[in-house]
Amino acid sequence: SQVSFEEESQNPPAVGHWKPLMPSKGDREEPESGCQDAGGVHEPQSTEQLNVSRLRSSSVEIREKGSEFLRDELHKAQKELKLKDKECERLSKVREQLEQELEELTASLFEEAHKMVREANTKQAAAEKQLREARGKIDMLQAEVTALKTLVITSTPSSPNRELHPQLQSPSKAGFRKGHGRNKSTSSAMVSPASQNVAPEPASRECKEVDSILFAEFQAWKESPTLDKSCSFLDRIYREDVGPCLDFTKQELSELVRVAVEQNTLTIEPVVSQTVPVGKVAAEECGGPKKCALSGLPRTCKHRIMLGDSGNYYYISPSCRARITAVCNFFTYIRYIQQGLVRQDVELMFWEVMRLRREMSLAKLGFYPSEM
Repeated sequence: SQVSFEEESQNPPAVGHWKPLMPSKGDREEPESGCQDAGGVHEPQSTEQLNVSRLRSSSVEIREKGSEFLRDELHKAQKELKLKDKECERLSKVREQLEQELEELTASLFEEAHKMVREANTKQAAAEKQLREARGKIDMLQAEVTALKTLVITSTPSSPNRELHPQLQSPSKAGFRKGHGRNKSTSSAMVSPASQNVAPEPASRECKEVDSILFAEFQAWKESPTLDKSCSFLDRIYREDVGPCLDFTKQELSELVRVAVEQNTLTIEPVVSQTVPVGKVAAEECGGPKKCALSGLPRTCKHRIMLGDSGNYYYISPSCRARITAVCNFFTYIRYIQQGLVRQDVELMFWEVMRLRREMSLAKLGFYPSEM
C-alpha cells in the first residue's frame, strides 16, 4: 500500500540490488514463473544478473559504436589532412614560380633600363658633339661675315678700299698682294691716269619689300620647322624653285639627284683624273670629262657627283653643278633653322631664304659664277 511504498522509498536499496524503474511485462512474468517453480528462493539473484548482462551488452555496443565513429572521424581527418598537404604543396610551387618570374622580370627591366640609359647617353654625346661642331662652324662663318662686312663698309665711292680693288694699288704692291685674286683682263688691270681722276658713279642701292604672303608662310613654318613638303612654305618653294632647278634632261637621274639632295646624301667633288671610273652603271649614263650626265650635252665637266654610297660617279657640267649647289645651300640653311642653330631675327632669316631662292632662280636660268 501507500505506507509501505513510502518506507521503501526512504530506505535506500542494498548494494548490488538492481530495481528497474519501469519493469517490462516479460520481467514481471519471469519472476512469477520462477517463483512458482522454485518457490521464490532465486528471484533477487537472477534479476541482478540479468540487469548486469544488459548493462554489459549496452556498454559494449556503445563502445563499438563510439570506436567506429572515432575511426570514421579519423579517416575523414586524415583525408582532409592529405588534401591540405597537397594544396599547400601546390601553393608553394605556385609561389616559387611567381618568385622566379618576378626575379626574371625585375632583371629584364633593369637590363632594359640600363640599355636605354646607355643609348640615351650615346645619343646625348653625339648630339653635343654635333652641336659643338655646328657652333664652331657658325662662329667661323660669323667671323667671316663680320670681316667681309668690315671690308665692304670701309669701301666707299669717295675712298675705295684698295684690298677690294687691287687695280687701284701700285704695281709694286699689287704684285705682292696676299690672298687669291681673280684673273682680270688686261683692259681692267691697266688703268690710265685719266680714268683714275674720274669720280666713280655711286652704286645703285637695292630696294627690298617684304611680301606679306611669303612672310606669313615663312612665319607659320618657323613656329614648327619641318622638312615635310606638305606645308605651304616648302610646297611653294618646291613648285617654284627646287623642282625647276633640278629638272634636267635625264629625268630618271634627276629624280635620284633630288632624293639625294633631300636626304643630304649627295657628294660633289672636283675631277682630279681624266679617267672615267668603272662602276655598275654604264659609262654613257655616268658621262665623262667631256660629257654631262644630267644634260647629255658635250660639256667640259670639272666636277662629279655620287649619290649616297652607290660608288657610281656622274660627271656634271658647271651649269648643273651651280643648280645643284644652289638647292643644297637652301636645304642646308633650313636644316640649320630646324635644328635651332640660327639665332637671328625672323625677318633676317626670311631675307636669307629669299636670297637663296634668288640663287636657285638664277641658276635654273643658266647664270653661274665663272669659277665653276
